[in-house]
Amino acid sequence: MLPTPLYYVWQYTDVDRAFWSEHLDPWLPRRIFDAHTHVSEPHFRLASMSEEKRRQYWVNEVMEPIGADDADRCHRLIFPGREFSCLCFGSVSLDFDIEGENARLQDECVRRGWYRLAVIRPQWSAEQVARELDQPHVLGVKVYYALISNDPTSRDRHLEASIFDFLPRHQLELLDERRAWVTLHVPKAGRLGHPENIAEIREIRRRYPNLLLVVAHLGRCYTLPHAQEAFPHFAEDEGLYFDSSAVLNPDVHRLALQTFGSRRILYGSDNPVFYMRGRRRFEGREYVNHTNYPFFFNRRREPPEVEAKYTLYIYEELRAIRTACEQLGLDQKAIEAVFHDNAFRLIQAIRPS
Repeated sequence: MLPTPLYYVWQYTDVDRAFWSEHLDPWLPRRIFDAHTHVSEPHFRLASMSEEKRRQYWVNEVMEPIGADDADRCHRLIFPGREFSCLCFGSVSLDFDIEGENARLQDECVRRGWYRLAVIRPQWSAEQVARELDQPHVLGVKVYYALISNDPTSRDRHLEASIFDFLPRHQLELLDERRAWVTLHVPKAGRLGHPENIAEIREIRRRYPNLLLVVAHLGRCYTLPHAQEAFPHFAEDEGLYFDSSAVLNPDVHRLALQTFGSRRILYGSDNPVFYMRGRRRFEGREYVNHTNYPFFFNRRREPPEVEAKYTLYIYEELRAIRTACEQLGLDQKAIEAVFHDNAFRLIQAIRPS
């Protein structure tokens, strides 16, 4: 069968169809809810990605915006025979028109039955955030340290910021009052296990217990050492949730399920980035991304016969979750919780039908 255009430079091929049939189709639940996916119409981009930033971090090379029509087409292509829905938000970058993205995505979510998080800046007033929360299908907000201020040379100018620098207390008070969903991308080179992140997340949970806090990317713990440092600090907080987006390491997924249980983890993809083809290799506290496209970051190419067998990163993530679930002997109910039921339970708590 001929390859099918997917997104950006990627295609859906017979390799992917075979991988789906062998590893995912027999195991993946019938209903899929993606709790972390980006949807942004390309015309909302205000500034092109600079060459300097492209060379700084691999995501900058691959994260081209994907509009709602293409996102929907890709969902149907990569999840054949599945009932799919999602919680989506726009680009978390000041290179984009955030207000325009929010408004356009609002219309798309109403039309398609998706849910949305409003991307917000820390400078916004409580009233401005409240107007976003008042819209149908909006569950809460997505916050990110790069939204503090723009830097044309680096995405990480504010990497070492406090969480309260990009999720300020006047917004937290409103979000707590409204019992809103907050997806938090933690700062710091030390990731979730950094002592300041631990202290600040605990403070948010103590002072603002009514908001629904979801820590993105399992706290950016992409390697097992980072996960081992971080996860035990939050094992007993039953009201704190995590999404699995962008984590390819089955050992990390296994530790997350062991530590938090299947009721506190939400499946997420981080698409469109994870339509990339390839695999990730782990070296202690670091990881190396391999792909079959000549990006600047892709300097450690593997042999052509290895690259020819690459599938999509999203499929590799799903296989990693399957591996972890099987190693722990999780039953079908637990698997369905991660991929669908947890998200809908939380959605019903915010917006009862």
